[in-house]
Amino acid sequence: MTKFQNMRRRLMAAAFAAAFLLPISSHAQEHTVTVFAAASLKDALDAAVQSYAAEGHGKVVVSYAASAALAKQIENGAPADLFVSANEEWMDYLAKRDLIDTSTRADFLGNSLVLIAPKDAPLSLTIAPGFPLAAALKDGRLAMGDPANVPAGSYGKAALEHLGVWDSVANKTAYEADVRAVLALVERGEAAAGIVYATDAAAGGDITVVGTFPEDSHPPVAYPIAVMKSASESARAFYQFLRSPSAQAIFKKFGFMVP
Repeated sequence: MTKFQNMRRRLMAAAFAAAFLLPISSHAQEHTVTVFAAASLKDALDAAVQSYAAEGHGKVVVSYAASAALAKQIENGAPADLFVSANEEWMDYLAKRDLIDTSTRADFLGNSLVLIAPKDAPLSLTIAPGFPLAAALKDGRLAMGDPANVPAGSYGKAALEHLGVWDSVANKTAYEADVRAVLALVERGEAAAGIVYATDAAAGGDITVVGTFPEDSHPPVAYPIAVMKSASESARAFYQFLRSPSAQAIFKKFGFMVP
């Protein structure tokens, strides 16, 4: 082997080794971020995820369901990085089990609660103490989330109790697994009325809003957010994005209130 060939061989070997020492790009280092979020966030959070991807960041996947179901899945080992609940109770549930980074827990969004009816069978009601909801339902059902597991259902029951009409409609309710299922039931005309968030009603098609429940008739509709203790740095970066002005503007566009 000539001196030139030997030198060339050494240079090629050095270049090959150096390729493995080059820093990995920030995109390659990013892990897929898994978010568990209340079903009522779907349209807005999907838009936020798309905006994040458009900025060149890594992949984010979101699992939507009732807050209780998600919290229990996380408790049982589901690989969530972030959790966005539709009430404080289920975030407390995870905090008591030492599963969230409490330093990241924050008030994220707010919402309001509305009564809806099918567009082709609207109800003429004014939501007030003692309003005749049971009579307006006739033989139909009031669709709502299960108060034991779905925050929207819990808020709805509290509002109806506060207004003094719960006992008259308790046996006319149709409980659903989450607020989007309630919306779908009313859209199909399979329920005479339903209780959903204002943002869900805005996303609905064949429904009409009968009225908004007074703010003092139920606990504030609050969406806390937190990062799991086991979350990656990529998850923390997405958490920061969600709390940025650009992301907050997306949620406002979909009708959410920003603290």
